[in-house]
Amino acid sequence: MSSRRHTTRDEIVYKRHYVGTVEYLTSRTGYGDASIVAYRFPCQVPEKTGPDFVLVHGIGVSARSYGPTAVELANHGDVHLVDLAGYGRSPRPDHDLTIADHAALLSRFLRDKQLDHPVVVGHSMGTQVVAELAADFPDEVDHIALIAPVLAPAVRSLPKALGRLLADGLKEPPLVSATAIHDYLFRTGMPYMFRQTPHLFQTDLEAIADRVDAKTLIICGADDPVVPLGWGEQLAGRFRHGWFATIPGPHASMFAAPEAIAELIDEHAHR
Repeated sequence: MSSRRHTTRDEIVYKRHYVGTVEYLTSRTGYGDASIVAYRFPCQVPEKTGPDFVLVHGIGVSARSYGPTAVELANHGDVHLVDLAGYGRSPRPDHDLTIADHAALLSRFLRDKQLDHPVVVGHSMGTQVVAELAADFPDEVDHIALIAPVLAPAVRSLPKALGRLLADGLKEPPLVSATAIHDYLFRTGMPYMFRQTPHLFQTDLEAIADRVDAKTLIICGADDPVVPLGWGEQLAGRFRHGWFATIPGPHASMFAAPEAIAELIDEHAHR
C-alpha cells in the first residue's frame, strides 16, 4: 500500500459534523510529513465541570475506538479525540515513528490547540504514548488515565499477544471487532501497523512510570484477557501518584462501560 502524501505546510481544517444530537468538529494539523487529525466534542452541559479531555487510541485503530465514552465525557468537559500520525484519517508519514515520537507530536498538538493541562487518556498502545508524554513533557500534563495498559511482561512476545488478542475478540461486541478490523485493513493499513508493532513490544511501561510525576489513573476491564488485573494494579504502584480501578468489560471497555469510565476519569480530574 503506497504512502498517503500530504502538504508539509502546517494546516488546520475545521469541519462540522453530528453524531445523533452531539455536534463535533474535525481538524488536521501538519508537522512536516506527519499530521494529527482531531475530533472535538464541545461540552454538552451548560456548566462545564471538568477540564479538557484528550483521548489517544491503541495500535492499528483510530479515535473511533472510544465510541460512547467520548460522548459521556462531553458531559463533563470538552473532548478531543486524536488520530495519531499514520492512523485513522491521519496520513501516514514517510518515516517510522517510535512511541516517543508519537508523544512528542502529541505534545506539539496540545500546545498548538492551547490545551492547558488537559486530562490525557490512553487506551492499549495509547497508554504507552500518554505515559511517555507525561514523562517527557511534565509541564504540559498533570493528570493522565491509562485504560488497559500494555504489555504485561508475561505477554511481551508476538505469539502470546496474538493469542490474548484473539481471545479478547470473542468477548468484544461485533461492532467493536468490525470497527477495529476496518481500521486495520483500510484506514491504518497492515504495512504501517506491522512497522509500528515492534515499538509496542520494545516499550517498557514500568520504566516510563518511574519518570512520571502526573497523577495517574489505571483502569482495567474485569474481563480483559490482554491485560491481567494483577498487572494493572502492580503498574499503578509504579507511578508516584497512581491509583487503580476496575470496570466491567473486555479490552475495549470504552463500549462496555462508558458511564463508569467517564465518572472515574472525571473524579480523577478533580483529585
